[in-house]
Amino acid sequence: MSKQPLIKRVSAIQDELQRLNNALYAMSTADIQRYPDNYEALSTDAALLAEKVACQLRHLIYTTTLTKPGDYLPSAASVQGIEVREKDGTIEITLPGLLPKRKQRQNAEFLLDPFNAALSHFAAEHPVPRFQHCVVCFCSVYDRTLSERRVRDYDNLELKRLLDVAASYLLTDDTGLLLDTYHTTELGDADCTRIVIMPSTRLSAWLEERQAGLQSITDL
Repeated sequence: MSKQPLIKRVSAIQDELQRLNNALYAMSTADIQRYPDNYEALSTDAALLAEKVACQLRHLIYTTTLTKPGDYLPSAASVQGIEVREKDGTIEITLPGLLPKRKQRQNAEFLLDPFNAALSHFAAEHPVPRFQHCVVCFCSVYDRTLSERRVRDYDNLELKRLLDVAASYLLTDDTGLLLDTYHTTELGDADCTRIVIMPSTRLSAWLEERQAGLQSITDL
């Protein structure tokens, strides 16, 4: 890439960063107790701007250096805190933060590309089971120190794209004939989303283990 287009793209990113800084300042001065809806709008705008900047920087790296997506994205997955673990035939995936509401048009590339890279790396390093009759559990973990009004309806969560990526590595098919889904809400030390994939026969034991080890949302 020649110097002039590069300068133009970097300048555009700097403009977005200034907008992000303005949004963060507005968040810091907003009265979250009196105007929670306004604070939610401000924080959503800030998050979307941050995602946009991250993706712009990724593509700038791809076009101006020899770094390829396959080289970069595993590091992005690590920085985001995406983890994939297997224990006793059950796969547990941890994602940073909570899944967006369907009405929010968040940049899917920001999360899905590192998510795909994390699963690809895991599959290359481990013998990954191809589940047939299975259950996928979506666990929404909410920071217990924050307001309970943040808890969302399950039908407001964007799950399909994540499930499509996971299915390409871990499932025989994601048809309803072979796959059941289950949703839980939990309290934890920080917001995150866990996706647990297991054989259908394992669900009862997993639920018992979970109830024994976690504080439920009903304890609020």
